[in-house]
Amino acid sequence: MITDVVIAGGGPNGLMLACELSLAGVRPVVLERLPEPSEEPKANGLLGQVVRMLDRRGLYERLSGSPGPPQPNSGYFMFGAMGLDLSLLDDSPVHALPVPQRRIVQVLQERAIELGVEIRRGHEVVGLSQDDDAVTVDVAGPSGAYPLRARYLIGADGAHSATRKLSGIGFPGVTYDRMTVRTAHATVPAELVDPATGALNVPGHGAVLPFLPHRTERGGFSYAPMPGHPPLVSTTEWDQPETDAPMGLDELRASIRRVLGVDVPLGPPDGEGPHVLRRLTGGNTRLAERFCDGRVFLIGDAAHVYAATGGGPGLNLGLQDAVNLGWKLATVLRGSAPPALLNSYETERRAAAHRMILNAQAQSALIAPGGDVTGLRELFTELLRDQSTVQRLAELIAGADVRYDMGEPEAHPLIGRFAPDLELHTPTGPVRLAELTRTARPLLLDLTEGASPAETLALWHDQVDIVTARPQSSATTALLLRPDCYVAWASASPHPDPTELEGLRTAVRRWFGVIEPARP
Repeated sequence: MITDVVIAGGGPNGLMLACELSLAGVRPVVLERLPEPSEEPKANGLLGQVVRMLDRRGLYERLSGSPGPPQPNSGYFMFGAMGLDLSLLDDSPVHALPVPQRRIVQVLQERAIELGVEIRRGHEVVGLSQDDDAVTVDVAGPSGAYPLRARYLIGADGAHSATRKLSGIGFPGVTYDRMTVRTAHATVPAELVDPATGALNVPGHGAVLPFLPHRTERGGFSYAPMPGHPPLVSTTEWDQPETDAPMGLDELRASIRRVLGVDVPLGPPDGEGPHVLRRLTGGNTRLAERFCDGRVFLIGDAAHVYAATGGGPGLNLGLQDAVNLGWKLATVLRGSAPPALLNSYETERRAAAHRMILNAQAQSALIAPGGDVTGLRELFTELLRDQSTVQRLAELIAGADVRYDMGEPEAHPLIGRFAPDLELHTPTGPVRLAELTRTARPLLLDLTEGASPAETLALWHDQVDIVTARPQSSATTALLLRPDCYVAWASASPHPDPTELEGLRTAVRRWFGVIEPARP
C-alpha cells in the first residue's frame, strides 16, 4: 500500500501542511520523533503575514483566545533594535500574535485530528530511497523498525533535518559563533512595569519596551511578558567565555549587569509548568541547496534558518512554506495538474527565503557591538524618519514584500501579491475575505458590474469557488486567488474585456488544471 504523503516532523510546519493537505482531500501520515510535544519555547509568537494567513484558515481566534480578526501594529516596532514608527504608515503590514510555540502545536494538532490526520508520535525517519513512483521511508517506531511507502515525503523535521541529510542536500550558510544568548522565565517587581505601555523601567537605565530587543554597546536585552506565563528575559553578548556549567538565574543577572550597566532585580518564576533557563552559544543563517530532491521536499527550518530575527519571522516563513506546498501537492495527486506544478514551490519559497536572509543579515549587522556599528545606527535612525523607508522595512519584517511570478504580464498591482483584507457585501450579507478562504480552495472574487468573470469560470465551479460581491469601497475589480491567498489574476475594470477574460482562463489552466471543461 502506498500512502500519498508522509510528513517527517510534527511541529508547527508539519502540522500546518497536514491540515492543508487534508482540506484538499489528501490524508497524510505525520511521523514525529518525540513521544510528546516539546515544552521548549523555540518561538514565543508569530509575526508578519502568517498571522493573516492563519485568520484565513479560521485559526487566529483559536490561537489568540479572543474574538475578531487580527489587528495590525500601527504603533511602535523594531528593526535591528532601532525604533520603527509604524504610525507613519497608512496601512501597517505588521501583525503580531504572542503565543508560545507549544500552544501553536497544540492548536494545529487539534485541527489536524479534526481533519482526520494520522499522527504517529515516537516514530523517526532513519532512512529513505526513491524510485520513479514513490519514496520508501525507513521508520524506527516504539514497536520496532518498519518501511513506509509514499508518493511524496516532506521534511518538516527542523534545522537538523534527517530528511535533508538522508537526501544529500547541503545546508550552506553562516555561523555566528561569537554570540551567546541567555534566556529565562523570571519575575520582576510589579512597580517596575509601566501599566500603560508594559515597558520595564530599569532603575538607572530607563524604559525597555516589551517584546522588542534593546541594544547597548555591550550587548542586547529583551523583556517579553507572555500572556499566562512568567515573563521571558533575555540577553545577547559577544565573545563570552565558554562553559559547560548549568545556567542559573545568577548568571543571567550578571549578564544583564554587563549589558545594561545596572542590576535588574530578577526573581524565580511564579507558578508551575515548564520554565526556561537556557544558554545558547552561536547562531546560524543557512539555506538548503535545494528545497526538493525528486519526491522529497523540505519546508520550514529543514530548508532555512535565520539568526538575529527571532523565532517569529522564521516560523512565519515555514508556515507559509506549508501553505504554498500543500495545495500544489494535492492538485498533482488528484491528477488535475502535472508534477511540473511542484517546481513553483522551490522558485517561490526560495525567493521568500532570500528576503528573510536579507532581513536576518541586516539586523545582525545592526545589533553587533562596535563604534562603526554605532555610527551606522545613527545614520540609519535618520533614515527611519522617512515614511518610504519605514514602509519597506515593515514589509520586509512581515514578509509582505514577496511577489510571485504568475506567468502573465503583471498589469494589475495585486497580481503575485498576498490578497489584501477585504470587507465584502454578498447576496447573503456582509463577509470578510478571510471567511471565504477557510476551505483552502481556489477562489474567484467577482466584484464587477456584469459578473463576466464568474460567467467565464462557470464550468470550473467544481475546481474554483466563485463568489460575486460588492466591495466595501467604490473600487470595482475581480480577483482570482490561489488557495495560499496569492492573487493569480486580477482586473480593475468593471467590464473586463475578452483579452482579460482569456487571461483568467489561462491562469486557471496554469494553476488548477490542464483540461478545459466540456461545454454542455
